[in-house]
Amino acid sequence: MTRTQPQSDSSDPADERPLAVAALVVGVGVSCALHVGKLPVAIPRLQAELALNLVQAGFLLSLVQMAGMSLGLAVGLLADRQGPRRVMLWGLCVLAAGSLLGAWAADVPALLLSRVVEGAGFLMAVLPAPGLLRMHVSNPAALSRALGWWGTYMPMGTALALLLGAPLIGWVGWRGAWALLAGISLLAAMLLWLRVPGGRASGAALPLWPRLARTLRAPGPWLVALGFLVYSGQWLAVVGFLPTIYGEAGFSPATVAVLSALAAAINMGGNIAGGRWLARGARPGLALAIGYSAMALGALVAFGVPGQPVAQYLAVLVFSALGGLIPGTLFGVAVALAPGPDTVSTTVGWMQQFSALGQFLGPPAVAWWVTQVGGWQWTWVMTGACSVLGLGLAVVLQRVWQRQTPGPAP
Repeated sequence: MTRTQPQSDSSDPADERPLAVAALVVGVGVSCALHVGKLPVAIPRLQAELALNLVQAGFLLSLVQMAGMSLGLAVGLLADRQGPRRVMLWGLCVLAAGSLLGAWAADVPALLLSRVVEGAGFLMAVLPAPGLLRMHVSNPAALSRALGWWGTYMPMGTALALLLGAPLIGWVGWRGAWALLAGISLLAAMLLWLRVPGGRASGAALPLWPRLARTLRAPGPWLVALGFLVYSGQWLAVVGFLPTIYGEAGFSPATVAVLSALAAAINMGGNIAGGRWLARGARPGLALAIGYSAMALGALVAFGVPGQPVAQYLAVLVFSALGGLIPGTLFGVAVALAPGPDTVSTTVGWMQQFSALGQFLGPPAVAWWVTQVGGWQWTWVMTGACSVLGLGLAVVLQRVWQRQTPGPAP
């Protein structure tokens, strides 16, 4: 099956370091995801110091996505016009400022506000990354693999935060951890500025509204956006509340950290596999169907089969690992199904907007549902509904993919 040929827009064609650039861009994404993953392990401290309740904790988990939920498309248009590297640098600085604001927060409203600022910086720092990769990785198969690796930035950063967050907070307190992560974001900005060429913004000379109209009239951006919506909300809700669930079950903090970090980290394998599978000509609809089915069955066993802790935890690992096929596939599909090279960041922005909407709604919705039914045992009903919708989207996306990338079936 043939693929849309990415065109390099880099202003420095002599640069021959696509793998190094890709690795650094993924590292920047991981540094941003640390700010998402720092919250779950800090919830017990925040509950003790700021009288945080469970629903407020759900909003703190998801509020970092408010900017993406409302401004993803706008930031995508900005990145296509100003260049992805420039917007990423701005975003890393805003993210650092938000984390410092949180370190000084005296109450829950101030902490919520800091998460909104962090969310704006997070969006600006990660949304343009696929467009930047497209500038510097011109080989289609290599680009699919790089985008698969890019899909690991969230589980990798979340896993590191879950694993190291508890001992770090025990050492310097949650405020010190927030300040340290602000410094990491500034370091990431410096490395990006020094090591990654900026390139030319592919949409710099093109009118904004025609590019927006082309993006929203095409079916591909809508399908990848909705696919991410039904994936992201359930993944963050399940993984984000694991420290709370296992803490309530009486596990030690060290055990909780390891179990939660592994559940997040194993998602990376699915992301990488999704990118590699797509690079080898696999059907994206099939990869997505496997991912959504695994998430539905994993959640059913994890929450609906009480009294079997080993089987339940293994089901969580299946939920996260095979669920990782979804973002790893969707990032590659989004770049290929963008209406043109000048709309890649806009398409990813639309996808990010729906992904953020899922992450914003998922944790509070699950927290509300748990309080209504009196426990976690019916969580699989909500996650299963998302997976069923995802299966339908996978079928439609496969048909659109075959129309836009004609060629023999693999």
